Amino acid sequence: MHLETIDFNKMYIEQKKKTSFQAKNKEAWNKKASSMNQHIHNSMYNQNFLNHINLEGINSSLDIGCGPGNLSLLLSKKLKNIYCLDFSNKMLELLQENAKKENCSNIKSFNLSWYDDWSLLPKADLVIASRSMEVKNMQEALEKLDKQALKKVVLSYKVGGSFLSEDILKVLNKDINKKPDYIYIINILYKMGIKASLNFIKSEGRNTQYKNEEDFITSVSWSLGTLKEEEKNLLKEYYETRIKNQNQSDTYVEWAIIAWDKK
Repeated sequence: MHLETIDFNKMYIEQKKKTSFQAKNKEAWNKKASSMNQHIHNSMYNQNFLNHINLEGINSSLDIGCGPGNLSLLLSKKLKNIYCLDFSNKMLELLQENAKKENCSNIKSFNLSWYDDWSLLPKADLVIASRSMEVKNMQEALEKLDKQALKKVVLSYKVGGSFLSEDILKVLNKDINKKPDYIYIINILYKMGIKASLNFIKSEGRNTQYKNEEDFITSVSWSLGTLKEEEKNLLKEYYETRIKNQNQSDTYVEWAIIAWDKK
């Protein structure tokens, strides 16, 4: 079998349909927006991501899946025009509140999803898609990013195919179907004729974000869906013995940074 004959996007689509980690709708992200806004701006991830972007010759950026603006607010201090897109209206409300607090007047937001028409969306020198590439059809999403970019595209994608640690899955005795890993994106871009660079960064592990037992269980439910009562009890015990009184500062999540320059 030759590499050129493999349809990596078809493989991605098939695996995405099977995965235990299904995409969340607008209402779910609206509900999550406030809690995300409380911790995401202080994450080590933000600067680690931006460290991989050379802003020389870049005057504008488009942030796809911008959330409450953790990256765009930082970029707004360095670039002339900042465009932000998210399908969660609550995320965009928080973005505008944060921008007002920081006196950022160069941010314009768009309430759109991956599956909407982007024809009226401004193009930008730099297009970023940070932790927002959980899409049904990866090639279509990559083509949209490439079309909107004038000079550069940078995206990040979770490494490993799971949003939960092996320890938690083992405690729940849960067999999961992993989501497509970052290597699909590299191969799809290759088939598209795009030579992308690949690097890796870290963010804090989720254990550093849990306020209490209920918060922990809610987070696991977010990834896996509705939990049985016995599963919640197992998680309560795990939280008490493994998370509550232990220093989790050395736990990390790894992200692939995939970037390319426009020809």
